[in-house]
Amino acid sequence: MEINQFIQQPVMQALLATLFTWLCTILGATSVFLTKTIKPRLLDSTLGFAAGVMIAASFWSLLAPCIEMAEQLGQTPWLIAAGGFMSGGLFMRLIDTLLPHLHPGLGMDKKEGIKTSLQRSTLLVLAVTLHNIPEGLAVGVAFGAVAAELPSATLGGALALAVGIGLQNIPEGAAVALPMRREGLSQGKSFFLGMLSGIVEPMAGVLGALFVIHMQSFLPIALSFAAGAMIFLVVEELIPESQRQYENIDLVTMATMFGFTVMMILDVALG
Repeated sequence: MEINQFIQQPVMQALLATLFTWLCTILGATSVFLTKTIKPRLLDSTLGFAAGVMIAASFWSLLAPCIEMAEQLGQTPWLIAAGGFMSGGLFMRLIDTLLPHLHPGLGMDKKEGIKTSLQRSTLLVLAVTLHNIPEGLAVGVAFGAVAAELPSATLGGALALAVGIGLQNIPEGAAVALPMRREGLSQGKSFFLGMLSGIVEPMAGVLGALFVIHMQSFLPIALSFAAGAMIFLVVEELIPESQRQYENIDLVTMATMFGFTVMMILDVALG
């Protein structure tokens, strides 16, 4: 098989796309070599931007194609969209309950999941790893959908989703690495942990693409499932964390709208 044909395979495309999103996380983590801190206003606004990107991606790149595909496959669109969406949220709720993790900025008494003696740094990484599972899954499902050759699944739309996720992964990588540096870890270890937090995205991306390629009848529900998982994380994590400081709420709101607009433009222009 020629290299061009190999790259055109949906699973390989999903892998390359999620490696790109992981690279963006790594890029954000390199901030530890430049500074130890990030201003709260900047951190909050980047979290808001990430929330806007994920909200837009959930509709434009996942739910809207889900509804169109369900119709084309003779399924009940509203049932597939609603069932998959809620299943995605419930799945993330289950993982949130079981996986030990700690959101940035909180004390050890606020750690979530099953009881564990893991260090704070490990719990912080696990929190972002939890965040990255649905992102990688969404990108993988989007590229896998292209293989179904349905009009509503386009390579441009899948690329737009990968670019949008990648953009919001840059501040996310910094949001993991910089707190580690402030807590006394070396630059190298802080960078490594920030980089490690995004490694799950290529794994989830490949699994998502493989699933929908071999189970095409489940493609619409897989898209809505990924959307539900992403919205769960936006509401449960990104928005609360971005609005802890009341004086930054207006800035965060505009950053969220900007993130939504950027993702919408990417999806409409490329899709």
